[in-house]
Amino acid sequence: MPAVPLNLSAEGRIQPVMFDASATLQAVPTGALHGADDDALARAAASGDRRAYESIYRRHAPRLYALVWRICGRHEARAQDVLQETFLRAWRALPGFRFESALGTWLQRLAVNAALMEVRGRSGRDDRDDGDDALETLPGAARCVGTGMDLERAIATLPPRARAVLVLYEIEGWTHQEIAEELGMAVGSSKAQLHRARGLLREWLGDPA
Repeated sequence: MPAVPLNLSAEGRIQPVMFDASATLQAVPTGALHGADDDALARAAASGDRRAYESIYRRHAPRLYALVWRICGRHEARAQDVLQETFLRAWRALPGFRFESALGTWLQRLAVNAALMEVRGRSGRDDRDDGDDALETLPGAARCVGTGMDLERAIATLPPRARAVLVLYEIEGWTHQEIAEELGMAVGSSKAQLHRARGLLREWLGDPA
């Protein structure tokens, strides 16, 4: 399932290039549920309507997959596992959903939490949380090109916490306060991780500091 492509601006900020990722999912007829809003679908799903829940999945899965795919360092199998876990948790938790936030926001929080748990579970194995030489594992010839795919590859090689902060702040639009609360760190640490991530990306892409 492809994710949303990215560009890197002259200021070192990540800019998503949006496209319709829903085209990657096989369409399933949903009848009268097709035009239902999220609140109506959530209420129906909470009462046990599996077709309503299927509609929720079809509507939100592409964006959630793009999010967890990046947090998981572009590992498709891990991202698929995280996405499945997210919707399993959501199915169990929907009866208690209080509609205090948008359904999409609630699902995003569940996805981020599941992705972070997956990354933490692999800490010390195939993800490195320190050592700026992680970027050296990719061919250097592409560094000066700066295409969207080069940027995706560079983000995937960032240390896990720096990668998570960058994805949540630059791509998903979270505040440092929200990131700090979700990742269990101080606001200053979130800002420092973002600064680190931007610096590593500029270095890998051959951009001046």
